[in-house]
Amino acid sequence: MGSPQTDIWQTQTHLSQRLLTCAGLSIGAGLTLARFGDRFWRGVGAQGVGWGLIDGALALFGLRRARAESAQPEAHAPARQADERAKLRRILALNTGLDVGYVLGGLALARSRHDKFWRGTGLGIVIQGGFLFVFDLLHVLNLREVRA
Repeated sequence: MGSPQTDIWQTQTHLSQRLLTCAGLSIGAGLTLARFGDRFWRGVGAQGVGWGLIDGALALFGLRRARAESAQPEAHAPARQADERAKLRRILALNTGLDVGYVLGGLALARSRHDKFWRGTGLGIVIQGGFLFVFDLLHVLNLREVRA
């Protein structure tokens, strides 16, 4: 992941590459479940595909931004690096909180429906939200505050 001495744009590139890989795995697993599973597993699979597409788009945006910013000399100034590191840390911390909400919402959906597809959809949300919670939390903990 990144350390306080690592360039923030390298850190964002690595984080985005990890997210893009996970997005691809989620889409692949989701398509498999949607194709070969029963109604319950199709619900889980639909969430895998949907969340994978969103995560992939976010990862591509992160890669594009990191590439563009790292080409700018002023983006490597210590003060800018510290500001961007703090900004990324705040975004990941906010996402970690949202991820808890996704898990709770997925649990509520899975428990409130009798239809297998909707129960699977709820479980799919729990799985995706749980993964993102761990992903975001590990990355936010890894980003240390750096003073310029």
